[in-house]
Amino acid sequence: MLKYVGYFAVGVFIGILAALFGLGGGFLIVPTLNFLGVEIHHAVGTSSAAVVFTSLSSAIAYSRQKRIHYKVGLLLASTAVIGAYIGAWLTSFISAAQLKVIFGLALVIVAVRIYRKKTAEPSEVKLEEVEVNYKLVPIGGFFAGIASGLLGVGGGIINVPFLTYLGLPIHYAVATSSFAIVFTATAGALKHYAMGNVETQWLVLLVPGLIIGAQLGARIAKRTRASSLKRAFAVVMALLALRMILKGLGLPVP
Repeated sequence: MLKYVGYFAVGVFIGILAALFGLGGGFLIVPTLNFLGVEIHHAVGTSSAAVVFTSLSSAIAYSRQKRIHYKVGLLLASTAVIGAYIGAWLTSFISAAQLKVIFGLALVIVAVRIYRKKTAEPSEVKLEEVEVNYKLVPIGGFFAGIASGLLGVGGGIINVPFLTYLGLPIHYAVATSSFAIVFTATAGALKHYAMGNVETQWLVLLVPGLIIGAQLGARIAKRTRASSLKRAFAVVMALLALRMILKGLGLPVP
């Protein structure tokens, strides 16, 4: 019984971080499952399935807060779905080691830029007043999708910095990323399920906590200043990037 309570608590913790930063939660689910003995390809596949529930819960909470830019989210998802399918397919043929190193180095650069960039509070900019270059959105979505399918993450590590770069305030970027990840993760999860990479028993253990945690994370984000959220996101991204680089180099990182 205590073991199942522990899994639930882990799910809540991951769900809070996933919603708070619009990341989906795969960055924690994959290493957690792998640490618990799940083979890495199955950990990635199961994570993709779990992220569907996390992002859906987050998106519902952010929808109530009216912080989702639906046009941007759908444009992201339109190409992210294709990218996620391709990323999941690539796991059968290539090792992600080199990609992790390159990807991690790029994330460090992005994290530094986000940390330094000034941002506005949601109360200062209305969602309908935000100007975005819609032609560029599908490009970021495609690469976020590949990262989602290949690494088992939600794609938010690309979505959020990309959307802030396009001019979306951090709170709206996090919310819109959570919405887009629903579609991205679903595409990747279906492909992984077809490949036999989804461990359904782990979903049953983690999903309840993930859903509740995502609701809590969205509420915390609503009460957090944009500057604090932006800097916290940058720090989390830098730590994830460092871990990704070390894993890609073959070092024993949990």
